[in-house]
Amino acid sequence: MNAFAALADDTRREIVRLVAKNGQLTSTEISQNFKMSPPAISQHLKILKEANVLNMKKDAQKRLYSLNDSGVSEMEEWLLNIKNLWNKRLDNLDRYLLKIKKEKSYAKK
Repeated sequence: MNAFAALADDTRREIVRLVAKNGQLTSTEISQNFKMSPPAISQHLKILKEANVLNMKKDAQKRLYSLNDSGVSEMEEWLLNIKNLWNKRLDNLDRYLLKIKKEKSYAKK
């Protein structure tokens, strides 16, 4: 599953927000923030890990989750590319509208 598909779920977005806010959380600390079973949270964490949104590090019996910088950077790069495409399109539209405005003002003279 890709990162955007993984983040389509409200619960997974909230998990990512919690981890981002705290830097690193155990699966138990994450599950305490939700009204669902720990196994259900574990499934969400598994999907986020497989989508490279979260890293998981084992520390004895604990599983510590943190943001996966490379996965987040990948999404950020994609979003910036889309933003740049739209900015170019809007710049072209601005130029076109200015051209039409100038043509109309010359036609009135």
